[in-house]
Amino acid sequence: MSQVSSMENTAESTVFAASKLTQSALTLAERLARPELLDLVPYQSARRLGGQGDIWINANESPFNNVDTAALDLSKLNRYPECQPPALINAYSEYSGVSASKIVASRGADEAIELLIRAFCIPGVDSIACFGPTYGMYAISANTFNVGVKALNLSAEYGLPANYAEDVRGAKLVFICNPNNPTGTVIDKAIIEQAINALPDALVVIDEAYIEFCPEYSVADLLESYPNLVVLRTLSKAFALAGARCGFMLANEAVVEIIMRVIAPYPVPLPVSEVATQALSSAGVARMKNQVRELNQQGKRLAAALNLYCEQWGGYVLKPNGNYVLAEFDDVTKVAALLQGSGVVARAYKDPRLAKAIRFSFSSEADTDRLVALFESQRVE
Repeated sequence: MSQVSSMENTAESTVFAASKLTQSALTLAERLARPELLDLVPYQSARRLGGQGDIWINANESPFNNVDTAALDLSKLNRYPECQPPALINAYSEYSGVSASKIVASRGADEAIELLIRAFCIPGVDSIACFGPTYGMYAISANTFNVGVKALNLSAEYGLPANYAEDVRGAKLVFICNPNNPTGTVIDKAIIEQAINALPDALVVIDEAYIEFCPEYSVADLLESYPNLVVLRTLSKAFALAGARCGFMLANEAVVEIIMRVIAPYPVPLPVSEVATQALSSAGVARMKNQVRELNQQGKRLAAALNLYCEQWGGYVLKPNGNYVLAEFDDVTKVAALLQGSGVVARAYKDPRLAKAIRFSFSSEADTDRLVALFESQRVE
């Protein structure tokens, strides 16, 4: 045997031995798992991140609890529910102005994101596109199914970037969060419509989780005109039902038909359907609109206090269009310590563009009073 062959065999043996050693260090679950999942970082939800305090404004939840539990009909909990409860679908149709045939109810809008990826993207072949900084579940859901992600940056003003249509070409799903989470910025309806027209071979998915706080930006009324438009909605925010996990996908009937092939048999539990239908009653919708007005008022107070702080200590506050406001601070470490020491749990980010930013959810008048007083206490005359 030549010296070269001997060296090659030795190298191969070393690699094989190292591979065996690596494999033996893995748990059975890790050895059986799809390899790409071993490096996947799960979405860091507010509950996973945790925190300590008595003012929780890190998850864009509503401070209101509206459910009339005595009015719920739970007499059929021994039976499986309808896949798409007619009363719920019809109630959302009445509220949204979208035909019932174009509506799919899901376990929050998060499930709708996954359903779209599962139904339309081939693992290891296809890709989605999204524009950041934005909601992390678009990319994480794609990664979970081994679907590629074309992650583009929003412009300096948090609009769609130049040449986006060319840059996302080939992606089957293009996600646009409007209002955008976490920045709270909005993209004009006319520009969204231009994007739908510019991407006729992709499904353009507009996430309107916060649209009740700026309904004039909704594109749900364009569904009749564009077969490639999908709109995502939720009852978690303005309707104060984050704990119920009820969302909706609004889309052309052909898209709905494909989604119904992959959806779980019973995606809407009976109690969730009852609670959601109650919230979508005429009285429930009227209450939601009143609470949105109240939250927007408290948000204005909070944004004003943040602006005054930033004027003195450096930073800026983005104009809010959801139930939250994002502020960037020159000394974000100081602000984070101030909040923590005062029992306030807000949301910070690892995204490089948001390294100095903190997001504050709108809350009750009492919580807002404390937050305003906290930032005013830092003023130096």
